[in-house]
Amino acid sequence: MTSITSDHALGPHFAVLAERADRAGLLDVAYRTVDTPVGRLLLAATPAGLVRVAYEREDLDRVLGTLAVNISPRILEAPRRLDQAARQLDEYFAHQRHAFDLPVDLRLVTGFRRQVLGYLQQVGYGHAASYASVAAAVGHPRAFRAVGRACSTNPVPLVVPCHRVIRSDGALNGYVGGPEIKRHLLEMEAAA
Repeated sequence: MTSITSDHALGPHFAVLAERADRAGLLDVAYRTVDTPVGRLLLAATPAGLVRVAYEREDLDRVLGTLAVNISPRILEAPRRLDQAARQLDEYFAHQRHAFDLPVDLRLVTGFRRQVLGYLQQVGYGHAASYASVAAAVGHPRAFRAVGRACSTNPVPLVVPCHRVIRSDGALNGYVGGPEIKRHLLEMEAAA
């Protein structure tokens, strides 16, 4: 099982190794962690784009293990590949960015879930949509529970803004980061 260990703990040689592996095309998944106002996040990217954003409560070592199984075991901490994502997250939390401009690799999502996540980019910063309205917008008006499952299993939360989808009664459950973080994000966006 891959574990999260800072390249600083492993020494400068590890950082050089990761950089060389990345340049040589031997690195299928690069990752790093970032500290944010909603806790530590794991960012992981393939050469195609950001493939995973994970909250610490998801067990980051388990997330890396899942990526190793589902994408490739060639996975290393290579923070530079994720500098742009980290910078855009900083801007988002500083109220300087309302939408992310990052390549996203949705290979972990298929079918209806992918259709839902594709639509979520249309739910603007500071706005919210109900699961039922998203279901109707993607052409399946009775599939509001499936929309909820698509949102709760979104592999790139924040970047694909599933936190902006709420129950028709205003309840904030079902978010991968937990209801407290969902509330924080919605309040932060509304205040901007």
